[in-house]
Amino acid sequence: MKLKNKGILLFFSLFVFFVSTAHAQVYRVSLLTCEPGDELYSAFGHSAIRIMDLGTGRDMVFNYGTFDFDTPFFLYKFARRTLDYKLDVTTYARFIQVYSAEGRAISEQVLDISPPQARSLVEFLDVNLLPDRRFYRYDFFFDNCATRIRDAIELTLGDELVWKEPETEAEPKTFRNLIDECILTSVWADFGIDLALGAVIDEEASSYDAQFLPDYMQAAFARAEIHGKDRKGIRPLVSETRVILDFPPAQQKSWGLFNPYVLLWLLAILFAVITYLGFKRKRLYLGFDIALFSILGILGIVIFLLWFATDHIATKMNWNILWAFPGHLILAFALLSKNLKSWIRKYLLFALIAADAAVVFWIFGWQSFHPSIVPLLLVIILRTNYLYYNIGKHKVLASS
Repeated sequence: MKLKNKGILLFFSLFVFFVSTAHAQVYRVSLLTCEPGDELYSAFGHSAIRIMDLGTGRDMVFNYGTFDFDTPFFLYKFARRTLDYKLDVTTYARFIQVYSAEGRAISEQVLDISPPQARSLVEFLDVNLLPDRRFYRYDFFFDNCATRIRDAIELTLGDELVWKEPETEAEPKTFRNLIDECILTSVWADFGIDLALGAVIDEEASSYDAQFLPDYMQAAFARAEIHGKDRKGIRPLVSETRVILDFPPAQQKSWGLFNPYVLLWLLAILFAVITYLGFKRKRLYLGFDIALFSILGILGIVIFLLWFATDHIATKMNWNILWAFPGHLILAFALLSKNLKSWIRKYLLFALIAADAAVVFWIFGWQSFHPSIVPLLLVIILRTNYLYYNIGKHKVLASS
């Protein structure tokens, strides 16, 4: 009787085990890396994480790079870095459809993580989909669609995950260098970003820091290892790599003569001619200076607001403000007056010194400026110097 009861108990235990195993969810986890798109916001590529339930066939993509265009005061919040991004989820088929329509290639790296680790990651993602957890304050360099995925993988694997340095020692790169690699052919985007972002991004970026860019994170995943505590021991993080969508490289847009390099050198030539004619004819041609310093003053206000009135880290310490200074707008209005104030000569000297200081900051590497501002700096130095020594000869300077 006892032997019979033991047999029944053993049968029941095996039945429960096989039933529970059959219903246990087994996931395949992979990193999706998407090629850059045509728009500026997609020029750096994109990362997402694919979760496939091998038991049910449910195939989903978790995406940390979404935001709501209908958010009230969208542009204002985006400029101030008070716009929250969110974790979203969609079907794999829908995700592929969107990127296929945009002509953007996608590659997949299947991660060799254990079933318990995969379930832990899925639980983490599900919890972070809750309304009070899914939103986060986006930061382009340190908290974006790529780094969020990396951080989730790190949290799941703990100290079993080991990042490996590249085998070939590359020349050190700054955050600005890394951005330039992505937008070098988009000359106006490159110009605008170099104007808006400050010395903060001229710091050297480690291979770990560089993972804010999807391509660099893809390369880091390919090098990474899992130092497992199970029978597998040390193994690569990625077990399989494949191309899901493939498209020929997009043809680079040609800007022709309409680019900042050409236009600003033409501006420099124009002001050189104006200054020469003014010297010969004993005239100032202040209309050109009013236009120049108005534009520089408006640029200075934008730089000032990005530095002091937003939560963006990358726009701090922006020494473009040395040549594009908000006070230049006041100078432009002052030059409109028939009776010029005596402080104008002092301000011109200040503007001259500030532009020279910008050159010094550049030479010593305190901030890297966009190369096309060289002719603009020459124009500022030329005109402030010319007006400083000649404005009193051709205009009456009234006391302030």
